[in-house]
Amino acid sequence: MEEQNRTAAERMMQPRAKYGNRKAEVDGIIFDSKKEAGYYLKLKALEEAGEITQIILQPRFELQPAFDKNGKHYRKIEYVADFMYTSKTGETFVIDVKGMRTDVYKQKKKMFEYRFPNLTITEV
Repeated sequence: MEEQNRTAAERMMQPRAKYGNRKAEVDGIIFDSKKEAGYYLKLKALEEAGEITQIILQPRFELQPAFDKNGKHYRKIEYVADFMYTSKTGETFVIDVKGMRTDVYKQKKKMFEYRFPNLTITEV
């Protein structure tokens, strides 16, 4: 009982996520939301069935390289998707599990679509 109370108390002390999502753990991997963890399980099932291969978690795409100008350093701009995988036909899919489409996300998606014309972000 004390263990349950401590766990409940600890949960109450945890700061609430900005958009109300709750982290979830699957296969020792911590996902930003239960929805993202659920999608990972779907991808694993498809991989086991031979429908997809090469599941990549949190793939990074450079949208703009770092640069220096007038003595100031500007960091690179990256878009980090939730998943990327290859279908059995060889097509590559970039997946973003979305709860809310923020302005920053919309801007980065637009930059991604320009920089990587052969890839498309699929929102789920």
